[in-house]
Amino acid sequence: CALPIYPEFLHWLPNNSNVIVYTEAQEESVKLVNDAALIFCLDFNTLSRINELGEHIRNADGLKLMIDHHLEPEDFDDYRHWNINACAAAQLVYDFIVNEMNEPQYINKDVASCLYTGIMTDSGSFRFPSATSTVYRIGAELIDLGAEHWRIHQLVYDNASENRIRFLGHCLSNKLEILRDFNTAIITVNKDELKNYDIATGDTEGIVNYALSINGIKLAAFIIERTDKVKLSLRSTGDFPANEICKKYFNGGGHRNAAGGASDLDFEATIAAFKAILPEYKTLLLQ
Repeated sequence: CALPIYPEFLHWLPNNSNVIVYTEAQEESVKLVNDAALIFCLDFNTLSRINELGEHIRNADGLKLMIDHHLEPEDFDDYRHWNINACAAAQLVYDFIVNEMNEPQYINKDVASCLYTGIMTDSGSFRFPSATSTVYRIGAELIDLGAEHWRIHQLVYDNASENRIRFLGHCLSNKLEILRDFNTAIITVNKDELKNYDIATGDTEGIVNYALSINGIKLAAFIIERTDKVKLSLRSTGDFPANEICKKYFNGGGHRNAAGGASDLDFEATIAAFKAILPEYKTLLLQ
């Protein structure tokens, strides 16, 4: 895993104990990458997305297989199973196993549980426009193969720490700003607030969606000050291009309605820069 911390609400997944986090075991991770005959790159398409581990993968001798659904992939891979219309990388992993490899027998209960979790979380619990009838059929097939959909939903969405719930209340009561002139909502959190609530990386997952759920809001931003940089998570409705803002102004990208980026400015300057961008998109935001 290239992330320094991945959410605790995913630690129940089958074989989680086998996960090696690069920042916690760099020497072991690099050796595994260098010794690998085949390297699967899942849910990212540019090596900069996985920070310094990316250069180790770039220089490794093993064949690189990318399975991804984001726009504008970098040309580092040897084989690509890529579709921007897929709702989740997990959907493409299923498609790769079943249709490309023609080996559906490899999807046992544990694999089905992992794939269902990936599709559920990336599709907003099957409610985003990308959750087509094909996605629902795949979900049904994974349930037939043993994925306990009710339990997975409970473990992911109904398993928050007390700190996360209190932090969420703080964000909504004290840090939510509505810009009605642009149909935009912003939640901003600095590093002191993260420390006060003892918030880990995964605890901020999904908070931006609360801002987007407000009636009339077309664009929502969650701006958070980390120790190394300021990060932004954007969500939008309809045709508004959240990914364009992230790519053009914040060294990021993603999907039209869900994107992310980072800023080299300080926290307050990043907030000001985001607000200064909104007049450029006012016509779209007010449609």
